Amino acid sequence: MKKQAGFGTSVSGNPLSRRQLLGYGAGLVAAGALASKAQAQNATQMAQVEWGSSFDGGVQVSRLPSTSVPLLSEQTVQATELALQDYIRIEQQGGWQMVPATSRLELGQRHPNVIALRQRLAVSGDFDPNAGMSDIFDSYVEAAVKRFQARHGLLVTGVVGEAMLSALNVPASTRRQQLETNLVRLRSMSGNLGQRYVVVNIPAASIEAVEDGIVHSRHIAVVGKADRPSPVMTARIIDINFNPFWTVPASIVRKDLIPKMQADPGYLTKNKIRIYTQRGEELQPEQVNWTTDEATNYMFKQDPGDINSLGSVRINLPNKDAVYMHDTPAKNIFGENARFHSSGCVRVQNVRELVSWLLKESPGDWTRQKIDAVIRSGERIDAKIAQPVPVYWVYISAWGGADGVPQFHDDIYGRDGIGPIAQVQQ
Repeated sequence: MKKQAGFGTSVSGNPLSRRQLLGYGAGLVAAGALASKAQAQNATQMAQVEWGSSFDGGVQVSRLPSTSVPLLSEQTVQATELALQDYIRIEQQGGWQMVPATSRLELGQRHPNVIALRQRLAVSGDFDPNAGMSDIFDSYVEAAVKRFQARHGLLVTGVVGEAMLSALNVPASTRRQQLETNLVRLRSMSGNLGQRYVVVNIPAASIEAVEDGIVHSRHIAVVGKADRPSPVMTARIIDINFNPFWTVPASIVRKDLIPKMQADPGYLTKNKIRIYTQRGEELQPEQVNWTTDEATNYMFKQDPGDINSLGSVRINLPNKDAVYMHDTPAKNIFGENARFHSSGCVRVQNVRELVSWLLKESPGDWTRQKIDAVIRSGERIDAKIAQPVPVYWVYISAWGGADGVPQFHDDIYGRDGIGPIAQVQQ
């Protein structure tokens, strides 16, 4: 995935706009900040397995731009229109050349492909060509790589690996088409969405909580797999379920539970999943014939606790697709490039911050301290939202950032009409 406004001069020698120059300068500052965040994030991820739910107790981890401008806003529409003009110009000037495949490029290396990398990043405005076109991967190249990674939803490592190489080699024409398609979507969603609302952007696997036209918080998300997509929809968040049971959907019983039980007869017991008949009688796993579809006739419920698939919180938003937002015990997946693992529901990083915001006007004085205490207690408690909050699940894979820096993400469900493009690897 690639693109962006340039600075100074392009590889072809054409002068670039003042707006592009400003975007480049702002981008380098953002890249440095995002790099620091990435280092802290990587350290946090190493400890997630040991810390469990305490991971959500700290500072919000985000690789998203720090702007307070909402995705669904007139400002984003205008920025996307400007980004589209930049990419039309880049395409007219011949786009960019492919960066040859290599196993890995990083700071301190000398490699012929670094020249192609510099040229590619210069065309999209991530690298200042005045820094030269040598074959050394120096700090200027590293800063440009980090900037590129940040605006393509990749882990900000400063290292060129398979995921970034795939993103670099998406043609400029594809990026231009992506901007055109998503501009139409943004225009249709830039009206009055409410005083407080939540946006789930599926391709970016990200969430915004917006209040009075300003982003209150952003959250990394995990969304549906390509074969079990999260739906585009509008709903209302009506309550929060603390320490929930998980009732396993019939589709997951068929696609996942039955195969898992065939491979490991102790799977349900290990994961504290109980089996009930339609009359509410509990069955033991050995009473079910796992070589057939018999299990689809029963209800499966997972007990609340540390290994519950919903984690400690479910955010309830009634809708025809029966999907919702929730916590997860597998917090390491928030640190992946490709966060498309669910069966349609959306997992929320730092869910307690979002829940605290959702409940701030609800009776019961739902402070962060109270939320933490309720979760620690393990007690099943439901908290109603005083004024139901609109939530919009949208499909925006490319847009112009308020800082003048275009953002691009994989068309994971193939809805942009541009054919197959690079798929991000973990």
